[in-house]
Amino acid sequence: MARLRKKWWARDAMESSGIFIQDMYDHKGKWNEVFGNDNDIYLELGCGRGDFVVETAAQNPDKNYIAVDLQDGVLCYLSRKCTERNLKNVRFMALNIMLIKDIFAQDEIKRIYLNFSTPWPKTKHNKRRLSHPKFLELYAEFLAPKSEIWLKSDDKPFFVDSAYYFKDSGYQLRYLTYDLHNSIYSDKSVRTEYETKFSAMGKKINFLIARMK
Repeated sequence: MARLRKKWWARDAMESSGIFIQDMYDHKGKWNEVFGNDNDIYLELGCGRGDFVVETAAQNPDKNYIAVDLQDGVLCYLSRKCTERNLKNVRFMALNIMLIKDIFAQDEIKRIYLNFSTPWPKTKHNKRRLSHPKFLELYAEFLAPKSEIWLKSDDKPFFVDSAYYFKDSGYQLRYLTYDLHNSIYSDKSVRTEYETKFSAMGKKINFLIARMK
């Protein structure tokens, strides 16, 4: 993937959007106050340019969405898309996901989306996977009972490993398919930018839903 050029204007544009959260640590346990309602909060980790969260939020105005990525260079696109569509149920932040447990309180999140996370294929790098048990333990600290994690990937070895990670970490696999677009969930999940690209290349999309016990 081509390296993103530094966008010096990105931070100013995001901060002026009204939906970029800078003081994220101050909202732990009070995220519903940020949205001004008691709707369920869904979290996308590694949101990229935001196609998925923007379209999903537009289709589900009765849900709140928080998108997280580390790079200003991609978050600025999300900010622009939310502004253009006047979305009131999206907030986003620039954050190292290792710090996520300091942002949310117990039972505060009802669903996590992991869309095409970096597969980190080398064994010595596996612990960096966002589906690794190390991260699943972090998520369990703020996921409500019976909450779900929806995971998509074009990388089958990563996907197979992830399925085992969930089971070994006490999650229940509610649904699993190696061909999302020919499954019962084909029309129930918005396609991401990578998903559209990989599908056009003939790659099958792997998808699972893991539920907190």
